[in-house]
Amino acid sequence: MRLKTSLLKESKHKELVSCVGWTTADELYSCSEDHQILKWNLLTSETSLIVKLPEEIYPTDLHWFPKTVGVKKQAQAEIFVLTSTDGKFHLTSKMGRIEKSVEAHKGAVLAGRWNYDGTALITAGEDGQIKIWSKSGMLRSTLASQGSPVYSVAWGPDSDRILYTSGRQLIIKPLQPSAKIIQWKAHDGVILKVDWNSVNDLILSGGEDCKYKVWDSFGHLLHCSLSHDYPVTSLSWAPDGEVFAVGSFNTLRLCDKTGWSYALEKPNTGSVFSLAWSADGTQLAGACGNGHVIFAHVVEQHWEWKNFVITLTKRRTMQVRNVLNDAVDLLEFRDRVIKASLAYGHLVVATSLQCYVYNSRNWNTPLIFDLKEGTVSLILQAEKHFLLVDGAGLYTFSYEGRLISSPKFPGMRADILNAQSVSLSNDTIAIRDKSDEKVILLFDALTGKALGDGKPLTHKEVLEIALDQCGPSTDRKIALIDKNRDLYLTTVRHLGREPKICKIGSMVHSMAWNDAANILCGIQDNQLTVWYYPSVVFTDKELLPKTLCIKDGSEFRRAPQVLNYIGTKVTLRQGDGSLVYSSVLPFPALLHEYSISARWEDALRLCCYAKDQSLWACLAGMAMANRELTTAEMAYAAIGELPRVQYINFLREQPSKESSLAHMLLFSGQVQEAEAAFLQAGLIYQAIQVNIDLYNWERALELAVKHKTHVDTVLAYREKFLQKFGRKETNKRFLQYSEGVEVDWEKIQAKIEMELSKERERAANTSVRSSVASRR
Repeated sequence: MRLKTSLLKESKHKELVSCVGWTTADELYSCSEDHQILKWNLLTSETSLIVKLPEEIYPTDLHWFPKTVGVKKQAQAEIFVLTSTDGKFHLTSKMGRIEKSVEAHKGAVLAGRWNYDGTALITAGEDGQIKIWSKSGMLRSTLASQGSPVYSVAWGPDSDRILYTSGRQLIIKPLQPSAKIIQWKAHDGVILKVDWNSVNDLILSGGEDCKYKVWDSFGHLLHCSLSHDYPVTSLSWAPDGEVFAVGSFNTLRLCDKTGWSYALEKPNTGSVFSLAWSADGTQLAGACGNGHVIFAHVVEQHWEWKNFVITLTKRRTMQVRNVLNDAVDLLEFRDRVIKASLAYGHLVVATSLQCYVYNSRNWNTPLIFDLKEGTVSLILQAEKHFLLVDGAGLYTFSYEGRLISSPKFPGMRADILNAQSVSLSNDTIAIRDKSDEKVILLFDALTGKALGDGKPLTHKEVLEIALDQCGPSTDRKIALIDKNRDLYLTTVRHLGREPKICKIGSMVHSMAWNDAANILCGIQDNQLTVWYYPSVVFTDKELLPKTLCIKDGSEFRRAPQVLNYIGTKVTLRQGDGSLVYSSVLPFPALLHEYSISARWEDALRLCCYAKDQSLWACLAGMAMANRELTTAEMAYAAIGELPRVQYINFLREQPSKESSLAHMLLFSGQVQEAEAAFLQAGLIYQAIQVNIDLYNWERALELAVKHKTHVDTVLAYREKFLQKFGRKETNKRFLQYSEGVEVDWEKIQAKIEMELSKERERAANTSVRSSVASRR
């Protein structure tokens, strides 16, 4: 990926250009110290004078009123705020007419920014004050006052916090008066520019120490650049938060969100004082010290899938290369490419007006449909359909171009969704709620309606979510990474009961599901960990450590990120931007395939051939989940789990299917479900005995009293338990029922034996009836 820049031979402005701002994706306004505001039309390459400002107005910053808020278009979108050195800011129309000038600061107003919905304007001045204004220019409050000039200011993602500079320090101040202020030393020189992205919640800063830095919203340093030759005078996040641009003297740099540099350009611009991205994130403009306005667009983006490599060679051209036979296809588009995604045998390309869907078997005839909004910010793909996210909402389309669904929820801000906060599978869409990061909203991909009873999934503050891609919708799982970097797994469809959320890893920094099997990989404490069968945590969680494959992290440098996991290949991006590939054995995916199709003999042969303990552990978990006891017994025996082999034999000895099923639920740790299975089958004594075995004394007594049976059994076992520890009964309930109840172990044993013989008799009758029915 790199920037392709263009500069006119002669500058249109006669003096230093101080600020630039996009009105549309092809139209830019620039302001200069020659008092001119120029309009640049990139489609016609024309430049026109909008207005000549009064001599006393020297512009310092320009920011257009937001065009859209969530899904609503703004009525007042045709104005911009212009700050100047005379201490005023000016609300100016698109035609260049100054609608209102407001005395704001003593000395120059160095920065002015609208919040994301246009309800407030913030200005920062040479006098060290930061003020908040209404959109009509009325002063609301003075947020801060300090002894040094505030060179740059930025709104937080939810417009509830402000980031500003104070010499070498950065300060995050919440708008609530009682909230805690975060302040830290960020640079060794005066900080000149900051930016805060609403999608990834990361902060950029650049200053006179000639470095740019990336921070999280708590002030923790994520990346520090090497020293440039000159101070960093401008920087700006792309709208989707994936890349950012940095400007310095005769320097323009394109960087990844983690800080490493994609490309460095050395145009003849002087210092670049301001940078602005177009709303679709494809074009960049810079205000230059020598009177030029530099334009740049992103080219040479790469997408890979199996044997295909696709490169964006020009704004409207892609090259498709098949690495198996070196065949090359050129794809031409009517408009410039904004976003693209390649997966599951399909290439989805969003241009400014249309969406193109290509099948990898035929690159000549794409399916084309028009888009409502021109600013697609995210494309996600599943095997059967794909998801488009734009400023107005989320849309699920089939690969034939048919709109399937469009999920909606209260307070939806589609413009701040990214690949970590949205996940798609063939039947489910999961969205992390930005307003409450403990909430994950789940939707049916085919209808767009909330799953189940509409109740969302809640957990600790979630950073990243990912849905598995294979298997039936009833078994769909979602993996979550929370802010403590713990990895959890839970089911998506849980039929009214509380979902069981199981921890399967810690210190996990990124993750990805395999595209063809429910195998999960992640960077765990700088090692690559592959969970061959993560769902084993619901069947036998003690098997989980035995189903892992851990690869030493010595081949990876600092902070690698998992990009994807396709087939047997995991693609990782290292901290310096280089790509590393790691291969995973093909056997676990084969084992998943055999398990889904119930080919247990083939699965056993595979494990015998591979001689891998982790495969045997996976097979044991899969067989138990599918109640295939013979296979499970052999797999457990192969990994030396003799107590589990004995338990499987105990399961076989159960007189009825219902009893066997309930004991399998107990094996998986599902005590309440096991009790419910016993009660539903009329096996009251077994339900009571389960609670006795687990020392749930009160529940055992409650069941005995409710069903008016085996009260004496519960009291007898309780008495035996207390005698063993030399304790006396203190529980009022047990004292109440023990009055007048005589404990006779012979009678109790006889009663238990009668219960078990009744169950055996009932099971025998059931099997006779079923065999008669099958003969008929």
